[in-house]
Amino acid sequence: MNNKKFISTARDVINLEIKALQSLKKNINKSFSEAVFEIANCQSKVILCGVGKSGLIASKIAATLASVGTPSFSLAASEASHGDLGMISKKDILILISNSGDTSELKNIIQFAKRNKILLIGIVSKKDSILYKASDIKLLTPKVDEAEGIVPTASTTTQLALGDSLAIASMKYKKFGKMDFKKLHPAGSLGAQLKTVEDIMITGNKIPFVKENLKMNKALKILSEKKLGILIVLNDKNKTVGIVTDGQIRRYTEKKFDFHLHKVKEIMTKKPIFIEKDELAAKALSIMNNKKITSLIVNKKEQPQKTVGVLHIHTILQSNIS
Repeated sequence: MNNKKFISTARDVINLEIKALQSLKKNINKSFSEAVFEIANCQSKVILCGVGKSGLIASKIAATLASVGTPSFSLAASEASHGDLGMISKKDILILISNSGDTSELKNIIQFAKRNKILLIGIVSKKDSILYKASDIKLLTPKVDEAEGIVPTASTTTQLALGDSLAIASMKYKKFGKMDFKKLHPAGSLGAQLKTVEDIMITGNKIPFVKENLKMNKALKILSEKKLGILIVLNDKNKTVGIVTDGQIRRYTEKKFDFHLHKVKEIMTKKPIFIEKDELAAKALSIMNNKKITSLIVNKKEQPQKTVGVLHIHTILQSNIS
């Protein structure tokens, strides 16, 4: 096995694709902006179609667009002429992808788009092709050298990069943010990292509230019942004014200090650390690590002393947040 030869081949292919991407970067012009505007303002679906390797790229771009808030799907060019053209409506946007622009399977789709006045965006490398001439918005990819002179590699890399750029630019145009992204990615590692504090916090009767004038011997029973290792202290206006942790209690016990008949407000730590319910849970974990604490009090931004939940580090870790 000639490892050096394989490594050299890999570098040659990568260099071809880097060169192609550099050419693509120079080709980006106002047609790209026009395409982004139309995609972002589409009131129906964006449908992508290509033949062969370009068809696979079309599927990936459609998936990316859908993931950032633009309803999209890919259409197999070979099936389009056998009934699947019925999937395309007049309010849709059709993006056809072809390196040559003269692939026979695309001709019926182009004719259908023209006949029904469907906006056609062409991603193509030849200006004298049928697709380029027929497209309402023309996105020209550079003519590139392929690996071994024949294998679609550099051309499909430029198509993919252009599609990704369209998706991200339209996402920014629509101000599609992290929380919007989270709604479309509830599962997996992405969904975990985009969970908010509100998604996983402890609420309602599970929150260990105590009044500040309550005696500690009674407060300890609540601490034991709620099993969170903390007590959240409220004043007579139900505003959070402090926190008592099991760590504090252990320290008092070690000093042989009899705190049982003292009021909670005499024992509590004033000005506890809060986090807002709309913050990412990952940020909460970072705060806990930095402050070396295991729980955070959760509040509303507009009511900083109104506790609406408790976030415990075990809950964060169980949610696979890191």
